[in-house]
Amino acid sequence: MEPWYKIATPRKEVREGRSFNPDEFAIHLEQVIAGTAPEDYRDPIQFFRRTCFTRALREHAGMVLRRLAGETANTAPVMTLITQFGGGKTHTLAALYHLVKDGAKSVEYAGVADLIREAGLRSVPEAKVAAFVGNAWDPREGRETPWIDIARQLAGDRGVQELGAAAVTTPPGTETLIRVFQAAGKPVLLLFDEVLNYLNRHRYMADPFHAFLQNLTVATTGTTLGAAVISLPRSQVEMTDWDMQWQDRITKVVRRVAKDLIANDETEISEVVRRRLFEDIGGERVRRNVAKIYADWCFERRAQLPPEWTAVDSAATEVKAREFLLGRFETCYPFHPATLSVFQRKWQALSQYQQTRGTLAMLAQWISWAYRTGFTEARREPLITLGSAPLDVPEFRSVVLGQLGESRLVAAIEADISGGNSHARALDADTKGGLRNIHRRVGTTILFESSGGQVDKVAHLPELRFALGEPEVDTTSVDNAVFALEDKSYFIRRVGSDGFKIGHQATMKKVVSDRRASLDEDSEIRPALRTLVLKEFDRGRTIPIVPFPADGAAVQDTPRLTLVVLDPESEWTPACDAAADKGSGSLRGQIAEWMRQRGKSPRLYPGSLVWCLKKPGRDLRDKVELWLAWKRVNKEIAEGTLGGDFDRADRAEIITKVADAEEAAKDEVWGGYRFAVLADHQEPDGLKTIDLGAGHSSGSETLCGRVITALKSQALLNESVGAGYLERNWPPALKDTGAWPLASLRQSFLNGSLTRLLDPDAVLRVKIVEFVSKGEFGLASGHLPASAAPGTSQAGATRQTGESGSGGYDRVWFNEPITPDEVGFEPGVFLLLKAKARRLKAASEPASPVSPELGPAPEPESAPIPGQGPEPEPTPPPDAAARTFHITGEVPPEIWNRLGTKVLPKLRSGADLKIGIAFSVTVENGVSRSFEADLKQILDDLGLSGRVRIDQAPIERSNI
Repeated sequence: MEPWYKIATPRKEVREGRSFNPDEFAIHLEQVIAGTAPEDYRDPIQFFRRTCFTRALREHAGMVLRRLAGETANTAPVMTLITQFGGGKTHTLAALYHLVKDGAKSVEYAGVADLIREAGLRSVPEAKVAAFVGNAWDPREGRETPWIDIARQLAGDRGVQELGAAAVTTPPGTETLIRVFQAAGKPVLLLFDEVLNYLNRHRYMADPFHAFLQNLTVATTGTTLGAAVISLPRSQVEMTDWDMQWQDRITKVVRRVAKDLIANDETEISEVVRRRLFEDIGGERVRRNVAKIYADWCFERRAQLPPEWTAVDSAATEVKAREFLLGRFETCYPFHPATLSVFQRKWQALSQYQQTRGTLAMLAQWISWAYRTGFTEARREPLITLGSAPLDVPEFRSVVLGQLGESRLVAAIEADISGGNSHARALDADTKGGLRNIHRRVGTTILFESSGGQVDKVAHLPELRFALGEPEVDTTSVDNAVFALEDKSYFIRRVGSDGFKIGHQATMKKVVSDRRASLDEDSEIRPALRTLVLKEFDRGRTIPIVPFPADGAAVQDTPRLTLVVLDPESEWTPACDAAADKGSGSLRGQIAEWMRQRGKSPRLYPGSLVWCLKKPGRDLRDKVELWLAWKRVNKEIAEGTLGGDFDRADRAEIITKVADAEEAAKDEVWGGYRFAVLADHQEPDGLKTIDLGAGHSSGSETLCGRVITALKSQALLNESVGAGYLERNWPPALKDTGAWPLASLRQSFLNGSLTRLLDPDAVLRVKIVEFVSKGEFGLASGHLPASAAPGTSQAGATRQTGESGSGGYDRVWFNEPITPDEVGFEPGVFLLLKAKARRLKAASEPASPVSPELGPAPEPESAPIPGQGPEPEPTPPPDAAARTFHITGEVPPEIWNRLGTKVLPKLRSGADLKIGIAFSVTVENGVSRSFEADLKQILDDLGLSGRVRIDQAPIERSNI
């Protein structure tokens, strides 16, 4: 479909963008009579060419003409035109003036022939016309009173003579008025306009004029060749009590037959607008094609649109209903039917709204702007919709608000719809195609649909769908745009389930925005961010968490898998994954350094650390700020310092808003912390990045569980290991020996060489016991050098090196049950391949010897040693039920682990075993803090933090 501005052509003054004011479309009857009005109104040919004979105009003009022709059926001697300001009263009077003044000649004017035929007349009757325009009339010589002026217009001096000398001060009676009518020599037509204005300016004439009108109505009733048409305004805008009192009195007198001129539907309004504002509206085929496409679109979605447009009742078939809708679109072209009907449906009840000239003034500026920008901005609208109104143009906005009588809406329009920083403009930043500027169009339509004079000042969702929907904009898109705009707006609020309206009173969201702007960064926002993030990570955690470390020293060096949560201000950007950003000064370089070093000491267990970082952007901060703002507003309402300017519905939803804002902030923690960084020796800088994807707090898992699940899905973390995995990853250098030191095996799981385990020490102890008992691996301990230590005999060396068959190990376990206590991650404990363990185990079992039966040999007598006598035998201890052993002394650090495997099993065979420790070590003062922190972490991992105390004392440097 072609855009409307390429088919329809506005009038020259509209195209040129002339400033339009409602007064420019106003007719002044006295100027028409005097010949001083603009040509469009002065020249009857031009006047009728631009006049649309609406049903109301045809009905009123027909009644007057038939009365002047002497017919009394379906006519009235006095008729009143009662509309609001700008409703077309004066236009009707001007049309009657031109018709009657030119008589039979007027049948040549556009539309008059049809009018005469519809009235049942052969021609326009000739008559004398007298007009009284109250806002222009003032007394002067020869027309001292309104009735003298009217008599002179009808019959000249003779008419004045018929009034008599008393007419200067006294209104004429009915008989006198009838004589004046007869003196005219023709039927008479009396036109009265702006009567109330005259009475207000000449209050001393109010009672006489009232009597004159009363007598006039009686006099015209007494003649069949005369009619009086009196226009009275319905509007009570800016009326004083005096004005209203006299309007009621005059209305009661003259309103013998009263018909409201406002009986036009959108079809007639569109025709008025066409004649006044357009030169050409394109070919019928083009108009019908556009109308058919829109009508079909609406009819297919009639269940979602207002029923008054698309309803199919029992009296109409679906075909007829579709044709009726097609006709509405066709007759309103280039306007959308909703664009014109809104002024009738909702605005006509506004007391200050000038229906005809007010609508023309708005539409003239509207079309002028839309026509020019249509070409410059390549707009695509096939019809002029409500959403295309240029509210960002100050002149147009002033005309609209002037007709609404609500200048306070300027702030609302600027903030939510058309301002440079408005919410609608921000939401439209990414819209394109048929949805271009959809939020501004929605906001503009809400303004027009919810600002009328009706009691229910609400723009309902079906109305918005009908006004904005088209083949390129489905109803769902309109719904989404409406809800998105309402969610962001300060002055647009939701009413009921499907209603929206805009007002000058700000919503609670505006207060929340103000409170958000006053939040303090250091004392409110940053602490709330950290608290929320830590709370979400801490909820249901199964592994240790290190929150927001200031440096690498704050991250403990522990073998257990640990989640390090970085501060929300540390963001993992795409540049962090780029090779150019892996220097030491970047976030990635910083994490790589902390992974290698803990302070100044090398980190032993880098593979146990998983760093969790936030994605770039302000989403989390924005949601936390909004949450804090809603909490502050809730507090102020509870304390009574806020809430007086808001209704009960706004205050009632505060608690819900606070809860929703908190949930949104939690969800953003899940969605924001989506990057996990861990050690990987295959990467150039030793770091591997995992994108966890978007998460949601309503899920069944926890944030820690989410990280663990992601590591498992990429085979970067396991809960256990199998024998086959260890055999596949057996170091090539140890293949020949078949022995893998447990300390080295454990370190391979901790530095990232092998898969990560949640708790490597616990898992390896359990699995090695299982492997040995099943015969999948062997375990050996006590591997010593092959050469004897100095001072030992060859026999002792043979016993220690295992030449007895154990291959140099003190003990070998294979295919037999062992306890986890035997598995120590210390030097001298080895995991053996199955073949190695089986061979060593078989070699260490001696064959059963067969000894001859010999008698006991006599024991030789020992020779006495000179200078020594025989040693006395020890005194036997007294009999006791039990004995307590106390084992004290200093133990070399290198055999400390062997105490656990050798001494403790023996001590456990007794009762009341009590073990205490006393360690002493000296470290440099520079690393003392990190050293103490490591010790506390280790004790905490062992569950001994409350039972073992760490004391320290300074040492003078001279004593070191």
